[in-house]
Amino acid sequence: MPAERAGYTVTMFIVDVSSSMSKTRPVDMPDRSVRKVSNLQWGLQYIKLKIQEMIYNGRKTDQCGVILVGSEDTDNMINKQNGGYEQVSEYIPIAQPNPATLAKLDELEPTNTEGDALDALIVAIQTQNNYLAKKKWTRKIVLLTDAETALEMETPAQPGGLGSDWLDTAAKMNEFNVEFTLVGIDFDDLDFPFEEEDKSDTKKENEDRYKQLVEQLDNGLIGTCAYALQEISRPDVKMTKSTLSGTVLRLGDLSSNPDMAFEIMIKTSKCTGIARPKSWKKFAIRPEGRRHGEVIGPDKPEDIAMEVDNPKPQITAQLRQHRGYMLYDEWKEIQDADSEDEVAVAQKIKDKRDSGQEIMQDDLIRGFSYGTTYVPCPDGQFMRLDTNKGIEMCGFFRRDNFRRDYSMGEIQYVWADPSSPKQQVALSSLVQAMAADDLIAIARWVTKDGSDVKMGVLAPTQFEKVDCFLWSQVPFADDVRKYTFPSWTKLVSKKGEVLEEHPYLPNEKQMSAMGNFVDAMDLSDAGEKDEEGNRLPWFDTRESYNPALHRTKQAMFHCAVVNSLDDDPLPPPHPSLLQYWDPPRRVLKRARDAIEDCMTEFDVHEVPKKAPRTRKEDHVHAKDEDDEPLLLDSQPSPNASQSQSQRTPTKKAPAAIETDDASDTEDKEEEPLLLGPASGAVNNEKRPQTPPGKPAAKLPTPEASPEPAHHGRAPGRIIGTTDPLKDFLANLEEGDLVTKAVQDLAVVIREIVVKPFTARRSEELLECMRSLRDTCLQEDEIDAWNQFVRDLKDDCHGEPGNTQFWGEVSQQGRGLSLISESEAEKLGGQSDVSDTVADKFFHT
Repeated sequence: MPAERAGYTVTMFIVDVSSSMSKTRPVDMPDRSVRKVSNLQWGLQYIKLKIQEMIYNGRKTDQCGVILVGSEDTDNMINKQNGGYEQVSEYIPIAQPNPATLAKLDELEPTNTEGDALDALIVAIQTQNNYLAKKKWTRKIVLLTDAETALEMETPAQPGGLGSDWLDTAAKMNEFNVEFTLVGIDFDDLDFPFEEEDKSDTKKENEDRYKQLVEQLDNGLIGTCAYALQEISRPDVKMTKSTLSGTVLRLGDLSSNPDMAFEIMIKTSKCTGIARPKSWKKFAIRPEGRRHGEVIGPDKPEDIAMEVDNPKPQITAQLRQHRGYMLYDEWKEIQDADSEDEVAVAQKIKDKRDSGQEIMQDDLIRGFSYGTTYVPCPDGQFMRLDTNKGIEMCGFFRRDNFRRDYSMGEIQYVWADPSSPKQQVALSSLVQAMAADDLIAIARWVTKDGSDVKMGVLAPTQFEKVDCFLWSQVPFADDVRKYTFPSWTKLVSKKGEVLEEHPYLPNEKQMSAMGNFVDAMDLSDAGEKDEEGNRLPWFDTRESYNPALHRTKQAMFHCAVVNSLDDDPLPPPHPSLLQYWDPPRRVLKRARDAIEDCMTEFDVHEVPKKAPRTRKEDHVHAKDEDDEPLLLDSQPSPNASQSQSQRTPTKKAPAAIETDDASDTEDKEEEPLLLGPASGAVNNEKRPQTPPGKPAAKLPTPEASPEPAHHGRAPGRIIGTTDPLKDFLANLEEGDLVTKAVQDLAVVIREIVVKPFTARRSEELLECMRSLRDTCLQEDEIDAWNQFVRDLKDDCHGEPGNTQFWGEVSQQGRGLSLISESEAEKLGGQSDVSDTVADKFFHT
């Protein structure tokens, strides 16, 4: 499939709104129910999905317009100039589409009149041509119709052929290189396949005329709407042309040794591009005053709040430390301290920070994070390297020595300047010389003077008609981490002896069983058979898609084009997205015996779950906040020490380097890696024997729980109800648990608020909310906070509710209100809440 230029396209959508489009049809829903919709509503799904693709890409050069045929009135440029072309209206002028475009399409309803689709096609061609003038943009026209309206046409020169007006229209579309797509409601399509029964004579004649029109076009396509809707939901990898960027390729130093150096003027462009799912923060449903299903586009002027004369707030030392700032006095104290005093100085600074004293902006010095520490930078920016724009070749090495895991990110083409034959010959000579010796070059790329350096490799590539390089970025030497693992086939004891036999060393039977298992899972011949009867590979990278990317995109598009998610729930994923989720049954059947052999040779059994047992200090289980203590002020049992001494110590898993000799290993470690229930490995500790003549002491036995609660923590949570703020701050120190801590604290606050006797914990909950809001603001969890506050408001005004606590929250003002867009932008975040909405949140 040839690549096309991204954007720079004007698409004209012609929508037939004649009275015949009001005919209803049954549509199967994902929940297996059936709903009736009009042909217009059904066909508009295709138009809206095409427009949503433009909104999703966000290119200003990807524009569209909508022409209606069969409208109640007439409003088009040809009618205004020359008359005629009745019942054709320019509904949406050509522009970059936005959510308002989808909203206007939702307002369309079938009319009580009829219109000529050929008139609308001519109007669309002329409107598009006047808008583009001499621009070399791609022109596309999409016509949606049911072909039930009679078309006016001149008598054709040949029976059954097209009239001159249709032929002239086709010639004009070929002249302008228009890409035409006709989406017909219930058109016959043998490839789909579909054939409508009881079709009217008018539709048969019109459908035949449309097919003849498409045959006259250089770039035309016609199909039934059902097939178009199916194909538009199919995952697709779009091939686009990348813009060329000019730079220079150097070898050697022209300034110091010009005879041994050269420069080649080059152009670079993308070969591959990383595709990631769009952020849900940009494609979310508007909570207030917006149509259900509308996606967030550019903010309207009234949503943008200007910040005027806003004084710098005072901030705590702990907050600034987290954001990468350091006190200037602290920095000086560290610089002046001796090596022996570093510990004392560090402790002093820590105590000073923990005090939570308020400091001003002028007392801070900028610092950059480096691992777990901060590097101070008084000037706010480190000295930049004196670099020059271009790609400099630093050396050459054989292609076989390049590790593929060093390749990072996107691949770029490096072409010679297309306008200079001399530069093309020079680059082609260099490419062919490197390819002949199977060499690749290591190079440093500077995008502009003074910018940072990227290190990468240039691989020579020879296409049929052009030679070029492929650029791939590689990590710096300091960024490469080497991890070594012990050998699986060599085991050395403490005495330095190499062990030949050991339970940790695989034997010949085990190696053979595992080899057979790997061979049985071969997918190279697990696919369908070709014409000659040979098995094809099961997996094809050209037909595999990223489920996260395409399913997210499908969900966003569906949310944007339907009016109600309750009436139109999200349909299931496209079958091509799921075709590689399940392994082929042929391979599973073939590998069944090999799996059984592996389980037999390796003695694989299910590991039973260990029953909870008492700890060494006679602890039982962690108590919930409402639990009564099991033993109050009890003295240690006289048998406690005896029981402790009689317990068998837990065996430590032996490491390969800790074995004394082979005989000792055979006595102590002759156990399989996975023990079954019959092995006696579970609960093999000796129970303390009760002395003769004394009754056995009965100890309270708590109920066994696979994940006992701790400090009021529910299973799966890291924040408890006993001391939620303490748990929250402790988890924030871990660094990588911020999102989980924010989610759990929000849930805990909502649970405590609606419990009885919550008034005594009001101040504690307010403090939790303050800490939660500050963390959400700093860690870009703004959407989580805004959703939490809305849910808390509903909880407090619902059943059982807590309006008293909500009143205390409202008294805090903006400090506990929604996080607005202006607050988020100060720290580099994003919010869809304006200052006006945040100010009025507690008053609505």
